[in-house]
Amino acid sequence: MTARRPPARLRKRRPAKRRQRQGDQLLGLAVGGLVVSALLSALVSWLSANPWVLALLGVVAVAATAWWVHHRQRRLRQERTRRQGLRYVLPQLDALHHRDFEYAVRDLMRRDGCTDARQIGGAGDNGADVLATDPMGRTWVIQCKHRKAGDYGSAVGTPDLQRVNGCARQLYGADVVLVVTNGRFSARCAPLAGQLHMHLADRRTLATWAGGGRPLWELLPKIPAPRKGR
Repeated sequence: MTARRPPARLRKRRPAKRRQRQGDQLLGLAVGGLVVSALLSALVSWLSANPWVLALLGVVAVAATAWWVHHRQRRLRQERTRRQGLRYVLPQLDALHHRDFEYAVRDLMRRDGCTDARQIGGAGDNGADVLATDPMGRTWVIQCKHRKAGDYGSAVGTPDLQRVNGCARQLYGADVVLVVTNGRFSARCAPLAGQLHMHLADRRTLATWAGGGRPLWELLPKIPAPRKGR
């Protein structure tokens, strides 16, 4: 059964109503524009007659800016102090979720002066969990391997090294490629790391770094020289 079409006179009214609504909207916009223009004109006239208001607003703006700058600098100083005093012991690191372990490594790099250190681990990270630039201008690409059982967990193997090495320099321009773990590395990792010019930080190196005040570049051997101009 076919639907009945509305009478022709109703079909003719619909475009007319639509045009009327559009006209009403345009009229409303025009009236609103005139009202806003009149208010702005009145405000400018009033401010011209009362210049002290502009001066007062300027003083308030300067004071607010000075307060914001002071407050921000104080927060930055507090954050620097907190980072400089940041310490972890191994039981703390063992108890972390693997993602929180990545953030802990990021914070330790920041503590040591890598102000741009950031956590990027997750889907599509290409084996990199933390990126950082040290005070000497070197780019660090770090893969973090967390083991809940520490030394008693499964050893980090050569596939983990190969994964991060395959992308660290090509994608991120790494000067230092590092794999850090709260556990241990398999016996084959050290020779492979030497061949690939990578660095390894096992549980003992991590304990020294996280629990002390020395940066990683003072603890690891054969770190590349600082970038030129640094």
